Amino acid sequence: MATIYSNRRTGNSYHLTPTARKILVIEDDPSLSEILEDFLTDSGYEVHVFNEVLDIHPLINKYHPDLVILDYLLPVVNGGELCSQIKRNQLTCGLPVIMLSAYQKVLLSIGDYGCDAFISKPFDLNNLLGKIEEYMV
Repeated sequence: MATIYSNRRTGNSYHLTPTARKILVIEDDPSLSEILEDFLTDSGYEVHVFNEVLDIHPLINKYHPDLVILDYLLPVVNGGELCSQIKRNQLTCGLPVIMLSAYQKVLLSIGDYGCDAFISKPFDLNNLLGKIEEYMV
């Protein structure tokens, strides 16, 4: 069973058009990327998946996501650093970020990165969907 941690943030918010329901996923595992893309698309979201990123802001500027899902362990820049890039920028600091990781010790440092939720791998897709829906209000 997955561990889910939430840190609901208040203050700045990231607003797009009321109908926008876009998710940006950064996940280097091709199988999981495909599963997430298919499941979230079938759940009614517009999904953009990438396997590695140096700077997340060009993707945010291009796709205007309502939420970002980051794997922690990525080949070039880890998900924690990508989350920090989002949270340090005044224009994107309210953008919800869900961190995924198979490593429970990451849970100890998610506050340092500013992510809004943590879900441990392996996880139930419906649990992930529930967490996404919490932040899509």
